[in-house]
Amino acid sequence: MKVIVIGAGILGASTAYQLAKSGAEVLIIDRKDKGQATDAAAGIICPWLSQRRNKAWYELVKGGARYYPALIAELEAEGETDTGYARVGALSIHTDLDKIEKMSERAYAKRQDAPEIGSIATLDEKATRERFPLLAEGYSSVHIGGAARVDGRALRDALIRSAIRNGAEFIVGDARMEFETNRVTGVTIGSTFYPADKIVVCAGAWAGALLQPLGLNFQVSYQKAQIMHVELRNKENQTGSWPVIMPPTDQYLLAFDEQRIVIGATHENDISGYDTRITPGGMQEILDKGLTLAPELANSTFLEMRVGFRPFTADFLPVFGAVPGWDNLLTGNGLGASGLTAGPFIGSQLAKLALGMELEIDPALYEVRKALGQPSAE
Repeated sequence: MKVIVIGAGILGASTAYQLAKSGAEVLIIDRKDKGQATDAAAGIICPWLSQRRNKAWYELVKGGARYYPALIAELEAEGETDTGYARVGALSIHTDLDKIEKMSERAYAKRQDAPEIGSIATLDEKATRERFPLLAEGYSSVHIGGAARVDGRALRDALIRSAIRNGAEFIVGDARMEFETNRVTGVTIGSTFYPADKIVVCAGAWAGALLQPLGLNFQVSYQKAQIMHVELRNKENQTGSWPVIMPPTDQYLLAFDEQRIVIGATHENDISGYDTRITPGGMQEILDKGLTLAPELANSTFLEMRVGFRPFTADFLPVFGAVPGWDNLLTGNGLGASGLTAGPFIGSQLAKLALGMELEIDPALYEVRKALGQPSAE
């Protein structure tokens, strides 16, 4: 079976890898647009403390966190040692001890059906700073042993390399879907036509324009994120094993090898077009919040800023599956801020759908028709 995957972010890369590994003939196409969410993102894999009440969303991110260790082991068995993933644990920090206690209770409750949470420990201020020495004073924490961090760019590249190793082909180009009645026959890039039995669209913030020629009003919006990378001056710090920091705000700190610290991120909704500019306002917001958490970062070395567009559906719940009214067209989108947590898992499910295999999650909860403004099929 010939399958074309359009879009090579974390979702498309994962889908393509699983398809190629299963024996499908896979073509991956990507325009390499600036602002791809995966290209900018560094992710915290720790969904269990969220107070978001949407059960369908939680099933996705819980499944995503559970899926990671097996995926990473698979990639490492293929020689992919640079995946950007490490199970370093997380510190959910707060200055309010009552809030700390409630977080701990929430973690223990979630662990009943998610043993992958691992160890749970309440740490006082001293123990918290011992785990992450840059933290400001005053923070206690709940330590979650099973949490991890991942670099989206590194994981995406490992997945694509593995897909190619399993027979996939990768083309950089602007794909235009060709169709007859309610079936997509393939895609055209320039003057070359590539036929396919199935098409999987994983185009993130750009999916609406790609699907529009098919008469589909695919409703995906996007939020701009600016993320800062800095390097510590003290080379004695073993930063690669430091836990991720989850403060009560929407910011975070992640530590990677070689003294690299990631401070994120902005959440910019009122932007015009695909604005990939790095702005002084974005940098100031990141620094204001980041230096409040870890004042010593003021003396670090600035390395780079990354910019990406998080795609969202109207109800902030990802969609994936068959596109209604089309015989051989599938899509996945709307992963938002939890893209790196859920993306690889959703990709594995999209690949199974394309191959006619049974899924591990109820696809009816994530119907594509929601993003098309259509009523449920039920």
